[in-house]
Amino acid sequence: MTDRADFLVELGTEELPPKALQTLANAFAEGINKGLKDAQIAGSDTHVFASPRRLAVHIADVPMRQADSKLQKRGPAVAAAFDENGNPSKAAMGFARSCGVEIADLERLKTDKGEWLVCNIEQVGLASAELLPDIVSATLAALPIPKRMRWGDSSVEFVRPAHWLLMLLGNDVVPAEILGLQSGRSTRGHRFHSSALIEIGNPADYRVALKDQGMVIADFAERRQIIADGVATTAKALGGEAVVDEALLDEVTALVEWPVPVAGEFESVYLEIPSEVLITTMKDNQKYFPVLDASGKLMPRFITISNIESTDPDQVRIGNEVVIRPRLADAMFFWQQDRKKPLQDHIATLKKVVFQTRLGSVFEKTERVGKLACTIAGQIGADVAHTERASELSKCDLMTEMVGEFPSVQGIMGQYYAALQNEPDAVSLALSEQYLPRNAEDRLAQSAVGQSLAVADRLDTLVGIFAIGQKPTGVKDPFALRRLALAVLRTIIECDLELDLEALLQQAADGLGDKADAAGVVNEVFDFMLDRLRAYYTAQEVSPQVFEAVAAVRPTAPGDFDRRIKAVVAFSTLPEAESLAAANKRISNILKKNTLSESVAIDESLFENDTERKLHSAVTERKALIEPLFAAGDYTRALQSLAALREPVDTYFEEVMVMAEDSAVRNNRLAMLSELRGLFSHVAELGGLQS
Repeated sequence: MTDRADFLVELGTEELPPKALQTLANAFAEGINKGLKDAQIAGSDTHVFASPRRLAVHIADVPMRQADSKLQKRGPAVAAAFDENGNPSKAAMGFARSCGVEIADLERLKTDKGEWLVCNIEQVGLASAELLPDIVSATLAALPIPKRMRWGDSSVEFVRPAHWLLMLLGNDVVPAEILGLQSGRSTRGHRFHSSALIEIGNPADYRVALKDQGMVIADFAERRQIIADGVATTAKALGGEAVVDEALLDEVTALVEWPVPVAGEFESVYLEIPSEVLITTMKDNQKYFPVLDASGKLMPRFITISNIESTDPDQVRIGNEVVIRPRLADAMFFWQQDRKKPLQDHIATLKKVVFQTRLGSVFEKTERVGKLACTIAGQIGADVAHTERASELSKCDLMTEMVGEFPSVQGIMGQYYAALQNEPDAVSLALSEQYLPRNAEDRLAQSAVGQSLAVADRLDTLVGIFAIGQKPTGVKDPFALRRLALAVLRTIIECDLELDLEALLQQAADGLGDKADAAGVVNEVFDFMLDRLRAYYTAQEVSPQVFEAVAAVRPTAPGDFDRRIKAVVAFSTLPEAESLAAANKRISNILKKNTLSESVAIDESLFENDTERKLHSAVTERKALIEPLFAAGDYTRALQSLAALREPVDTYFEEVMVMAEDSAVRNNRLAMLSELRGLFSHVAELGGLQS
């Protein structure tokens, strides 16, 4: 018998929640690997399998048993273990009993703190087959399942009813009872294409046996690729290209075990409906892949993934076409009805819709947002009149039938309806762009009016929710404020908008009036957004030291913050950076300990040597060069220019005693350091860059 073997565990269930399948499968593998590691029987390569009816993990080279080990238990000190006659004390006898040995079998250990009784125990490793059931059981119990269910008359709970359990270590079944199931070597194939049990002789046979005998592609990644390739090939045959959303691809992969692409079609008349609506209903409601033609326009075709290889594929196609038609007919009805009523007519209705109980109606929110958006528009060069109009109409499409049925097209429908009602293009576009970005990877609003509205809407929500005491706590963020904050920061930075965040937050707070107590909330929201900014730069691999160096001077404009970050990143790569950072830190420490009046000016007559004069001359020269760069926000060139101070600064600290006995000379030198520090700290606290 070899000392290692592959381990395979598979839990067969009713259909698992598709959106949670990958999370459950990965957690299952991680939990088992952790259990093996803790038990000191860790294997090597791990392969995770996941399909609608199974979670499985294959781990190579698992030891057949734990290694034997030696355990030393320390007992009482020898001085306390025996009396003057050498008789064992109660402590010694109790220790021996706890070890299961006689007093005479105990050994002694001498240390620099004294001599102790010890018991050296040879611990024989357990067989892995004895340990694996508890590891698997504990892992299943710890899976991230929000709500478990029971089935039959059993008290066993899991995310779905469990029907079989396969556990093999090498060629042998691992005896176990988990979730009320006895382990074995049998698995089951496709629900409709395979009725007989499939015997697995060895873990390495699992994937192929299920595929060949059970018509199941157990490997999630393999199944996903088959679906992606099948959708692409089918779309090409239709003369188009499929719209493949990654999240939809994952969900469809989690819904089938034997994927078969099927092309269907619908009546061309439905193409009158905005394509976003058709795509939404195909993807969200039917799990279909829409198809675009060569010009990027939606075709009256779709691709669905069947879970069976039908002997009559036309019936599968017809069935799917029958199912989608009522949804498209509903969408057509909503499209026709909504156009009968101008968007503006919905404004009054917004007064009856609550945004948040304490923050008032949606209408009141649009008024607050409109004022803030117009301020932003004026600062970034957007048309203020268009911004005001876009704000008035911004939430009107929420009252339409189409958005009521398909909430994900909010904004998009506003743009369509506004355009049909001859609103200016800038206004129509802004109604859609106000929701951009919808997630961390989404595109940003490109128009100035859209950017104004997008930033204002989110800032009003952020300040308002903080003001009523509903800020995020831990992992809970019911209002998605972290996402909103990141969206604001991305829009300002990546669209190069010159906006002062702190000032805008203050205006948003003032706009709440008596709706909520916004006193002190501005700093709180600003700090919250600073944390999001930290995450933003971490994702760009900016070091924490660089971020903290810039954050220490608290720039309030995100665009300015970004320029400082880039400048410090560039500066940190210079050969002079570490020396100057160390000097800056030293200067800061000296000035912290020695308060200097701001009225103290540098007096050149108090210089006692050429080193002081040279540093003063260099600082004066650099200051004249870089102050215009600071004023222009060109921090990169400014910091690179300051690199020339390395030599005179290093020489100064080597040859000059700052804390001279003469108070006038000492204060003069402190004033010199204060001026030098001011040059560097204008951009960031560079002392924090020192490694």
